[in-house]
Order: sequence, then C-alpha cells, then structure tokens
Amino acid sequence: MKAMITRRLFLQSGAAATALAAGARAAQADTPGVTDTEIKIGQTLPYSGSESAYGVIGRTEAAFFKMINDKGGLNGRKIDLISLDDGYSPPKTVEQVRRLVEDEKVAFLFNTLGTAPNLAIRQYLNDNNVPQLFVATGANIFADPARYPWTMGYNPSYETEAHVYGKHILATKPDGKISVLFQNDGFGRDYLDALKETLGDKAGAMIVKEASYETSEPTVDSQVVTLQGSGADIFLIVATPKFAAQAIRKSYDLGWNAVRYLSNVSPSIATVLKPAGLEKSKGLITGGYVIDVNDPHWKDQPSIQEWKAFTDKYMSAKEYGDANAAYAFGVASTMVQVLKQCGSDLSRENVMRQAANLKSFAAPMLIPGITVDTSPDNFSPIRQLQLLTFDGTSWQIVGAVMHD
Repeated sequence: MKAMITRRLFLQSGAAATALAAGARAAQADTPGVTDTEIKIGQTLPYSGSESAYGVIGRTEAAFFKMINDKGGLNGRKIDLISLDDGYSPPKTVEQVRRLVEDEKVAFLFNTLGTAPNLAIRQYLNDNNVPQLFVATGANIFADPARYPWTMGYNPSYETEAHVYGKHILATKPDGKISVLFQNDGFGRDYLDALKETLGDKAGAMIVKEASYETSEPTVDSQVVTLQGSGADIFLIVATPKFAAQAIRKSYDLGWNAVRYLSNVSPSIATVLKPAGLEKSKGLITGGYVIDVNDPHWKDQPSIQEWKAFTDKYMSAKEYGDANAAYAFGVASTMVQVLKQCGSDLSRENVMRQAANLKSFAAPMLIPGITVDTSPDNFSPIRQLQLLTFDGTSWQIVGAVMHD
C-alpha cells in the first residue's frame, strides 16, 4: 500500500509524469527487440539430435505466447519468440545465440536449454548485458548473481535434487549400496558431488560404482551392465531422456531388482517411460515439481483446467500428456509475469530487476506448495521438490514437499 501511495503522489506532479514517460520511451528506444507493438525474445533448444525430446518445450512456449498475443498481448505489445535449433551442441548454441543477439536483435534470451550449451553463452551474454533468463537446467552455476548478474536459472538445482535423494536413501536404506549413471558434464557431476556431500562419511562405503556417458554415445547399455555387476541395490539414473529410457529398460531386462531413482529432467511418461516400457518403469522414484497431468489426483486443480483448455486449442492430446510440455507452460507463465511487472519499462535492466522480484508466484503446473521466489541475491527460483513414485500409469506422491 505504501508503494502504491508513493507512486500516486509522484504521478500527481505533471513534471514527474513527463519525466517518467520520457524515461520509459528512452529505455524502450535503447532496448533491442522492443517497439511500441512488439517484444522480441530468443532461445535455443535441441530440436534435433539426441536430446530432441526437449523440442516440445519450445513448441509449447511459442503456442503459449501466441495465446497471449491472441488476447491482445501485454500492454499492447505482442511477444515474438524466435526459437532456434542448437542440437544440444555448445558450439552451435554460441553460433545461434550470436545470431539472435546481433542479427535478430532480441531483447533477451529465455529458457535456453542444457548445462553445457548455457555455459558456452553465459559470459558472452553477461559481457553484453543481455538477460539470460530462466535457464532450463538445474546446474548451480547459473545462480550466481554476484559474478553473473544477467543470468538466472529456473529449475530446482541438481544439488537440491541430489540432497533430497540422499536424505531419502539414508532414511530408507541406510546400509544400501549405490551405483550412479551420470552424464559426463556439469549436470552429472553436480548430482554426484551433492549426493556424496549428503551421504557424508558414509559416501565412500555406500557408493560402490560410478559410470559416466557422453551425449554422443548411441547407448548406455554397457554402462548399466557394469553398474548392475557391482552388486548395488540402489541405482541413481542421472540422465537426459534418451539415455534415461535406455537405462530404465536395460536395468529391468537384466532383472536388476534395485531401487531406482530417476533425475527430474527425465520424468516424462510420453517421451521417456513409454519408450522404456511402462511396466519396466514401475517403482521409479523422482523428485518432481511439475504436476503429472496423467494422474487423476490432480484433475480438479485449476492448473489442469488451464492446461486442458490451452492444449485443446493450441496443441494436441499428445502434448497434453507430456511432462516437458507442462513444464514449458509454467515457465512461459513465469516469463509473462515478469513482463507484466515491468509495465512500460522493458529495458534490459528492468527485466532483470523484475525477474529478481518474484514473490511466492504460484506458476501454473507447479505442484501445490511449490512456488517461484527470487530476490537480488537469490537466482534459484524453485527450491522445493515432491518425491514421487511411478505406479505403471502415473506418478504418485510420496510424503510432503521437501526443502533443500
């Protein structure tokens, strides 16, 4: 209320109002991609290659912004999303992002995907004061406002997730033997380091085998065979969709009766569990934050009603059941909330300021109890997880929402 009164008093001054309007126009004129009728934003995603299952994220976000535009846009401006394919290849990401910034003149980057691809462009974007917003990765290195003030993550950090799994393992199988399949980059190493941190002095005895893979490899079958041979009774799958599906299927086919934890980058029933086999996926445990639209438990949630209406008009039944698409609906809604908070000042500085000023925003499709919260010294928007287990049809809740 105090802020509102202060603003009213300020606007009562004709000179102040004129200065404010002039300042907003100047900021707009100085911001690439922003005109009186348009906000141009850019992103890269792997529409091709081993991680192409994530391409649905960009398609969903484009459809979401079309829905916003069909309703008149934001303050009279339409959102123009330019989404380019980088094939999950960092050199290609650099090439495409330079094209977006220097040729397409986008106002900022939104929801670019992957740890290595985003790391490849972070310094360039910060050197040029271009917001790199709501990065689609949980790597902690994208929540460092002191050194990289133009970069902000979105997903719960991989450290948070690994801490939650470690705590659950210590509570349920304190004498268990753990094997870990992990992607050989910051994504996988963050998990492994955080798991060891949580297990503490027991890590050396409990983690009996580790095996990494490169995203260029065709299969992880040999790694799974090696891990199964270790005698472990807990299997942590730190893998992106293609390789997660392979690991789920192979571990089942080997008759390996281990408790299996699945990274929350790969919970999609449509693109991971169905290809792996729903029967073969039974018993998987993950840490979720997005509602499983296939679970009738959530059928009366307002988010589900919004999602159904959206996919009926702008997408299809296939996307309705895809966890990656549901995730995209939520993060696009969060981006729109930031732009609403910006009002008429769409300068890059104010976009970052408002992104760092989200207070208990209940983004659509987040599990109830999980919210988006940011501040100038907190660039980790989501810091809660809900443990879930797969019953062959949908993900079922285990316990209460957990905080790191």
